[in-house]
Amino acid sequence: MRLTIFTSVEHVHKNNQYYGYGPYIREMNIWIKYVDEVIIVAPKSKNGEILPMDLHYEHPKLKFVEIPSFNLTTFTNVIRTFFVAPIILFRMIRVLKKVGHVHLRCPSNIGLLGCIAQIFFPKLKKSTKFAGNWDPKSEQPLSYRIQKKLLANTFLTKNIKVLVYGEWPNQTKNIVPFISASYYENEIVEIEKRDYNGVLNFVFVGSIVVGKRPILTIKIIEELNKRGVSSTLELFGEGAMFNETKAYIEDNKLNQIVFLRGNQDKETVKESLKTAHFNILPSKSEGWPKAVAEGMFFGAIPVATKISCLDWMLDYGNRGILIEPNIAEAANSICDALENSNLQDMAKRAKKWSQQYTLDTLEEAIRNTITN
Repeated sequence: MRLTIFTSVEHVHKNNQYYGYGPYIREMNIWIKYVDEVIIVAPKSKNGEILPMDLHYEHPKLKFVEIPSFNLTTFTNVIRTFFVAPIILFRMIRVLKKVGHVHLRCPSNIGLLGCIAQIFFPKLKKSTKFAGNWDPKSEQPLSYRIQKKLLANTFLTKNIKVLVYGEWPNQTKNIVPFISASYYENEIVEIEKRDYNGVLNFVFVGSIVVGKRPILTIKIIEELNKRGVSSTLELFGEGAMFNETKAYIEDNKLNQIVFLRGNQDKETVKESLKTAHFNILPSKSEGWPKAVAEGMFFGAIPVATKISCLDWMLDYGNRGILIEPNIAEAANSICDALENSNLQDMAKRAKKWSQQYTLDTLEEAIRNTITN
């Protein structure tokens, strides 16, 4: 079978391989192992730089169809979109005529055009990974809401499995609950018990962007230290707020307690999570909070905001600490857990829950989606 993937992930072509964002490529390599041929429809990176966490596709018969990237952030970009969108749709439709299965990566601008293109192929087998927040009550950009409406509509979108994070009421037959994973079962290891009475090590893993609130994270650690709770923070990731975050650390002389690591490979992050006491992510919005689940896998207690499916993931506070996006209130919640919760048991519950969802079980779910 020939599979095509429509994605907004930017790619780099080097040494006859196509590289992209590591976590995405890692999952896509599971999808493509069950097909004979693959056609990737995606934009290329303008700078051509391969980052430390980037990986390449692993398939002997892979073709790349380049499309322009676009966004609607400025008036000029909106005007440009009127010209590039028809080009992208034409290339998508041309590819859809040649394949037996299309996989859409949503939500994204490219995903939106893919949602429109697939309407013209009602008999084609389809799947979508909706990596955003599927919560019907959440406030989201118009583009995201349109994609959700199109994907859930059984008249416009036929023969599809839309894989979403969490279980939500009153969904159409298109919608299938799905849980992602980052580690294989053979990566489960015995972890030494943490000592919660000394210096507490917090880890933040995610893009350094407004939506992930990296500076709020730093301010929470500052507040804990002011209250006499000795704490350090490692931040892994890069993004639009990287320089601003770096400047904040330097301006406030926090270099001894806050460490901005940038993008690192999977093994480096994994080793940090194995010794971290807490994995903190006070996001504004999440689809599947992969970084939270990764920390839980190694017994790092999650500290997260009450968004998307995080209430459910953290069992409403039984296997993690739910916080408000407020410095004082977040510090209060953490201090309360330090004083009144059995953190060893909380870490054990977090680890046990996350280790149910390995790449082994994910592979089986993906294989069923592709082959059935």
